[in-house]
Amino acid sequence: MTDSTDPEGFAGRLGAVVTRADDGAAHLGFTAREEHLNPAGTVHGGVLATLVDTAMGRAVRSTTEDHDVPATSQLTVTYLRPGRPGAMEVTARVRTRGEHLTVCEADVEQEGRALVHAVATFALLHH
Repeated sequence: MTDSTDPEGFAGRLGAVVTRADDGAAHLGFTAREEHLNPAGTVHGGVLATLVDTAMGRAVRSTTEDHDVPATSQLTVTYLRPGRPGAMEVTARVRTRGEHLTVCEADVEQEGRALVHAVATFALLHH
């Protein structure tokens, strides 16, 4: 999957663009704008959490069958420094895949500096 957005999904409505999702990894591009900021003038933590959750979900999805849907069962987000308006890159990768649960990691960078590190556990729902 390359150069796509999910216009129906929440992250797509925020402006996140999936630029790559294959082999247990995913990459998203995002440009933070005024509407993404909190009262302190930095990128809202919920926006950053959405970005890492979306990227990790896409990474998991790149390893599953079409009828399997990853559902976040645990998400830990560590905010390392505040984000500012401008371009950001989000990378995610599957770290461990078990029979029922998959563990992923993701990072958000802006201008080559780490903003966020996240770890999540996903369960696979069969539809």
